Amino acid sequence: MKKLTALVLALCMALGLAACGGSKDTGSAAGSTAAASGDTVKIGVYEPQSGDNGAGGKQEILGVQYANSVAPTVEIGGKTYNVKLEIVDNESSNDKAVSAASQLVSQGVSVVLGSYGSGVSIAGSQYFADAGIPAIGVTCTNPQVTAGNTHYFRICFLDPFQGTVLANYAYSELGAKTAYCLAELGNDYDVGLCHYFQQAFEALGGTVISDTFPTGNSDFTSYLSNATAIGAEVFFCPVSIAYSTQIINQAAGQNVTYPIMGGDTLDSNVVVEAAKGTNVKLYISTFYQEGGSPEFDEGFKAWLNSNSEALTNNGGNDMIAAVSVMGYDAYFVALEALKAAGSTDSKAVNEALWDVTYDGVSGHIAFDEIGDAARDSAYIKTANTETGAWDFVTVQTVE
Repeated sequence: MKKLTALVLALCMALGLAACGGSKDTGSAAGSTAAASGDTVKIGVYEPQSGDNGAGGKQEILGVQYANSVAPTVEIGGKTYNVKLEIVDNESSNDKAVSAASQLVSQGVSVVLGSYGSGVSIAGSQYFADAGIPAIGVTCTNPQVTAGNTHYFRICFLDPFQGTVLANYAYSELGAKTAYCLAELGNDYDVGLCHYFQQAFEALGGTVISDTFPTGNSDFTSYLSNATAIGAEVFFCPVSIAYSTQIINQAAGQNVTYPIMGGDTLDSNVVVEAAKGTNVKLYISTFYQEGGSPEFDEGFKAWLNSNSEALTNNGGNDMIAAVSVMGYDAYFVALEALKAAGSTDSKAVNEALWDVTYDGVSGHIAFDEIGDAARDSAYIKTANTETGAWDFVTVQTVE
């Protein structure tokens, strides 16, 4: 089991047994109390601030920053520490994510939060593992993020669940029997979620036609036309914010009649703004709906509106994205782990995370033997093309 492996490793290091890998460099900067400088403990924030997912990454960071403003200190081992956020940009790129991960290691963080995007989470994972630093995935939903390692945790639902939820909704609620799936070639999140959607949709008796597009593509008219030609009754495209806005604009230009569906990455005010004033029917799954916690909503909106840079990073308005809520909850999960560890040592924090439980804005959070949170429901939203806001549809579960 993953937890048992982590415990054995921790015991081996404590006893100094060379046979348990004492000769391996586990990261002197990250795996020691050097993570705390004076009375400061560092939390790494590993998110895209540029590239295809930059808009979503900025909103996830906002949740973390707001949480830090609410709770800027933490009690660790009877001592009060200031919490410093070390924020790096992984640029929505698996290649450039490596440099961002290495930067956090060199900065001596005790724990990492992120990322928005499964591919960059997977790309940076080994660097955190080698340095002995635990990471808490905020909205990275691909199963491979936590599979086969002892350091990566996550607080969100996974794509097998999300894909099934969306397939069930498309088939049973939208009445779709033929689906067209489109993913960016080589993108772990897109391809994985399309796979799970197809698997569930076909199990229900539906038919799926799958396709991919190359990175950097900007013309989606042929894909939209292909969906029309096969008689698709739903167009499933769990792609980045940048691609989804182009697809929505071009779908509006073609006056498509089938609904467009996407996963949690599409839960952005940038995406819903793209649908405003069009005839596009857009549905998404996500982690939170504004109004779910009035206390959080009020506080977050007030914080956004008092900070012009934060408001800009939120897309220019105070609409609450689910990823901001998840960033907020992830920060407090990290604080709980630091308190439970009684130390800023990253390895102690890693071990403490297994038993952390937290009742957050997004719901109850506890980790299983893989390091995943047990989530059994998702919010379905639809774009209100008149107001440019998300309307709540239902909470969807899988039986």
